[in-house]
Amino acid sequence: MPSSTEIAHDFPPFFRVYTDGRVERLVTIPHLPPSTDPVTGVQSKDVVISTKLGIKSRIFLPKINPANPPQKLPLIIYVHGGAFCFGSPLNVATQSFLAPLVSQTPAVAIAVGYRLAPEHPLPAAYHDCWATLQWIASHVSGAGTDQWINDYVDMGRVFLMGDSAGANLVHYLAVQAGVNRTGLGIRGLMLLHPYFSEKVPDKMIRYLYPGSSGSNDDPKLNPASDPDLEKLCSSRVLIAVAENDSLKKRGVEYNETLKKSKWKGTIEFVENEDEDHCFFLMNPSSEKAKGLYQILISFIKQK
Repeated sequence: MPSSTEIAHDFPPFFRVYTDGRVERLVTIPHLPPSTDPVTGVQSKDVVISTKLGIKSRIFLPKINPANPPQKLPLIIYVHGGAFCFGSPLNVATQSFLAPLVSQTPAVAIAVGYRLAPEHPLPAAYHDCWATLQWIASHVSGAGTDQWINDYVDMGRVFLMGDSAGANLVHYLAVQAGVNRTGLGIRGLMLLHPYFSEKVPDKMIRYLYPGSSGSNDDPKLNPASDPDLEKLCSSRVLIAVAENDSLKKRGVEYNETLKKSKWKGTIEFVENEDEDHCFFLMNPSSEKAKGLYQILISFIKQK
């Protein structure tokens, strides 16, 4: 039977759903197999987090001299964005963003995979990211299932980083890690161009998240509505926004929300002038992207 051409739901520029249930994504980013990056020497490999849920993550390891292995390195746990409905830890954008960061810091990075809406409605992505954080935490004793993590990661120097919707998921992880002890030494959060909800309900989010109002009264979507906000697991937060980004206001409001809350910590707020949403993914070799890399590296290296 031929596929339906009648559109039931249309959310440009992200996706449309046809009357037969078929989802057409309007944004596609090519995937790359795990490999050794030819420029930085960063190696990558994929790990299955849950066969039941069908989620996997990709680990990035800086170039290692076997004759002189480094002391254990900080860990960057990265959650990709994509409006909860596109993106992957396995695509070229993730590779292009993380390889230079891993190489220059140096650090190990884990790009977190999660099931995408609308096929897997929210809060599936939140649950998948939490499952991955728990899997990572299973390595705290040094006897986890992945040898790269056991051999090279300092579990006392862990950083959570995400962009756009991924920054929203990172905030969720940070609160959950504060409520539930993980054993991870989470030293900082890095939220890049974060997405959070506003008072006016977001129609697409309401479709992707049937149990939510899609508004600022949902604690997963809006930190100001979260009664556990003060339990945020890290005492340091970096927030980055871009001048021309339509989501800039969300990052500014997140900064103010943290300042007004009972959370006790320090905030580093960065704005890139004349740039738009997630410019560092679109053009990671630009001078401003390189400047942002240096800010992230400095944040990770601070004592």
